[in-house]
Formats: sequence, C-alpha cells, structure tokens
Amino acid sequence: MAEILILFYSRHGATEQMAKHIGRGVEQIQGMQARLRTVAPISTECEAVSAAIPDSGAPYAQLEDLQECIGLALGSPTRFGNMAAALKYFIDSTSPLWLSGALINKPATVFTSTSSLHGGQESTCLSMMLPLLHHGMTLLGLPYNLPELTKTTTGGTPYGATHHAGVDSDQELSHDEINLCQAAGKRLAQHAKALVEQDLIKT
Repeated sequence: MAEILILFYSRHGATEQMAKHIGRGVEQIQGMQARLRTVAPISTECEAVSAAIPDSGAPYAQLEDLQECIGLALGSPTRFGNMAAALKYFIDSTSPLWLSGALINKPATVFTSTSSLHGGQESTCLSMMLPLLHHGMTLLGLPYNLPELTKTTTGGTPYGATHHAGVDSDQELSHDEINLCQAAGKRLAQHAKALVEQDLIKT
C-alpha cells in the first residue's frame, strides 16, 4: 500500500491526537496507509541524549520516511507563532532530500495546536509551509466547502487543521476539529494517489 507520512512533534498530546485523526482520514482512501512518526525533544543540556526509540507512541522519523512516502502531513504545537524547535531541527537535516529533489511534487498539509485561540495558529502553519515550498512540495490547505470551517468556534483554518487546546493544554479536540483533521488527511491522500497515477511523483 502507498503511504502518507504524518510527521509531528507533540508536547502535551494534542498534536499527536490530531495526527491520529489525520491518519484516519488518509486511510479512508482505498490503497492508502498512514505512517506516523515523531521527533525527539531538544534539551538545553549538552550531555542529554534521547533514546534511539521512544518509550511509547510513534517511532522517531528518519529521512527514509520522507523519501518512501508519497505525501506529508506536518504538525507542531505553536511556539510564539512558529513551529517547535524539535521539528525545525529535524527539517534542517533534510538537505540531502532537497539536493536530490526527492520531495518535488509530493503533496503536503500542515496542522497545529495552540493554547489560545489566537495564539499563532495561522502563522505556525505558515512557518511549516516555508521549508516544504523549498522542497518543491505541493501544499494543500482546507477548502471552504467544508462546513466545519465556517461554523467552528474552536480550531480550524484554511491554512491547515488546527486545535485550541486551552491555557492548560487539556481541552479535547472538538467535533469540528476532528472532522477537519480527517478531511485534511483524506484530501492529502486523494491528491497523492492522483499524482502517483499521473506519474508526477516518485514512489
């Protein structure tokens, strides 16, 4: 089966929950499978070394995950309107893929979770889009024919799926947020499948 990479960093679990719902959307498309991967946190201690395999949850991403998958959903909690440093650190290691053009034309979408409703959801999505543009990827947002996008009182943007986690980062994903995550995954898988069929991306 063709695979879509869902690559995320999650501090309190909300971004991970979004990733799982995006994966469910991906797998609504016949012949498509989600591959969930995360990245190690960054420590301020020079001696700190993360285990090669996380204690629980998704495995850590490798460059091969990006190369092997036919599409990408990239997710991060917001950090002052930007993606988290741990995710940026991994993306900064993808120069070999840029040199080989491995990601050109592959479709991608982004997603984020924030503590406050206006705490940088859209700018965080945009910050994740920038390196994907440099890789030549095809960016997908959420179209306004999705009813949740216009009626949501929680997360949800045309730039990508979002979640309002609350000040204590303990709010569950709303029904609208879940639907938008799944819609993002489904749309990503549909586009990836079509691009493969047209021989526009490497598999």
